[in-house]
Amino acid sequence: MLDVIIKGGDIIDGTGAKRRRADVGIVADRIVKIGEITEPAARIIDATGKLVAPGFIDVHTHFDAQVFWDGALTPSPLHGVTTALAGNCGFTIAPLSDDPADAEYLLRMLARVEGMPVEALRTGVPWNWKTSAQYFDQIEGNLGINAGFMIGHSAIRRVAMGADATKREATPEELERMKRLLRAGLEAGGIGFSSSYARTHNDADGNMVPSRHASTQELVELARVTGEFAGTSLEIIPQVGPKFDQWAVDLMTDMSVAAQRPINWNVMTVNRANYDDCLAKLEAGDYARARGGKVVALTIPISFGVRLSFASGFVLDAMPEWEGPMAASRDEKLKLFRDKSARAALNEQAQRADNPMRMLANWGNKVIFDVVAPENEQYRGRTVAEIAKAEGRDDWDVLCDIAVADELNTSFGSPTPPETDDDWKARVSLWRDERTVIGASDAGAHLDLLASFNYSTGMLQRAVRERQMLSFEEAIHLMTDVQAKLYGISQRGQLQEGWYADVIVIDPKTIGTDEVAMRFDLPGGSGRLYADSQGVDHVLVNGKAIVADGALTQERSGTLLRSGRDTVTASLA
Repeated sequence: MLDVIIKGGDIIDGTGAKRRRADVGIVADRIVKIGEITEPAARIIDATGKLVAPGFIDVHTHFDAQVFWDGALTPSPLHGVTTALAGNCGFTIAPLSDDPADAEYLLRMLARVEGMPVEALRTGVPWNWKTSAQYFDQIEGNLGINAGFMIGHSAIRRVAMGADATKREATPEELERMKRLLRAGLEAGGIGFSSSYARTHNDADGNMVPSRHASTQELVELARVTGEFAGTSLEIIPQVGPKFDQWAVDLMTDMSVAAQRPINWNVMTVNRANYDDCLAKLEAGDYARARGGKVVALTIPISFGVRLSFASGFVLDAMPEWEGPMAASRDEKLKLFRDKSARAALNEQAQRADNPMRMLANWGNKVIFDVVAPENEQYRGRTVAEIAKAEGRDDWDVLCDIAVADELNTSFGSPTPPETDDDWKARVSLWRDERTVIGASDAGAHLDLLASFNYSTGMLQRAVRERQMLSFEEAIHLMTDVQAKLYGISQRGQLQEGWYADVIVIDPKTIGTDEVAMRFDLPGGSGRLYADSQGVDHVLVNGKAIVADGALTQERSGTLLRSGRDTVTASLA
């Protein structure tokens, strides 16, 4: 007797092959039969008229903290994700040390660079481990979907060097300490090594994060250590901007060659206007291949708008004299924004001619996206200028008063420009390029700033269902099998007999994402952007339903992916 039969659906197996009508039989955590099944089963899922496919693999998340208060890792499974990789960009919360200042530093750094509320990190994360192995052991058994975790450069650098991690290059002895920490993390099952040189990555004190103080030699040496362990990989943000300098291309190549592992760089957003620049950046892959390495670009398949709020202050804190106020407690910020003279002085700083981000302070063109107070509902979807004109008031005062009424939880931002078919054609062209991989959801991070966690359903809705620019077969292959092979994830990413039963059942007529809105469900009462999906009927992780009839269940059947056990060494070809 089978545990589950998914009956009568069209199978898209993840390889890109044409769909076929078949049943899927599952026993425990494995697919045991694909074909016509007449045996009885404890549960039968009717997939008539639906597509049955492997679950999506999201290779760029920041679920390192969220896993403690939300083991389901929502809303990702609602969008068909069955495997997520976290610990990217060098930002992890393990290992720690005996010095509580290190944990406090990593907490505040995450809050600053990844937009996680301090209240959530303090109240929702236990912070009671020292080693990466102890951190992994705490996660084991609490996962709704499969998840693997990188070992982060900034974390091991802080533990190895203390406060000096944000002041200088490492001594040979400190580099050896980092290597020992990295080896310990990889031996415990860390799936690779991640880092960042991005100029936008600064800590809560305004200093460059630890990884940005590293020499290129340090990065290459740590990459070499990564290559000592089977089934590992590399991830980095080498440089932010439309073009790569040669040093960045050399660095990624040298890291890949030293480790003999692929390196995935973050991130490439694509439209018709920047298509040629994107092609130029992909030449880093050709350069690496000619030298025995593999460099792959991470590309986000959808566009998204940035949402600002005074509660988090992320992005806003980059303006002159705004860093301190935006880092203050909520009570302190509320006091400031209630004080008309104090907030006027803050706006004067934003409007300075020498403010490189002065366009950010064009308050009138900001759209009010999300509100909390009932009296603010009338403002939802309107620009600040429209509201100010109707009420005969100043733009800045209007925005401040709306935010104060919402206890600063108002989200606002510039309207998203309309997209053309040419934008989507440019994206599809690059998705098909072997030098790219789809992902970059950033799920678990930038919680009130941006929403790309729904990239899978958004891509299927806009590029496949609405524009018909590629088939479901190709799109699903590009979000499953491609990722599994790049990261060496074993027996996932395809529907095959004997493989793990990570299976989704979706409706090709309705698949898509709901509108994004704020949801105040984080520890400490903070909010996050959230969206449900349409047409994701069932999601099975290791044979158990994490989503049934479009709704989350209480199952926690995900596996903590450990390198060498759940992954194999990926090819550089």
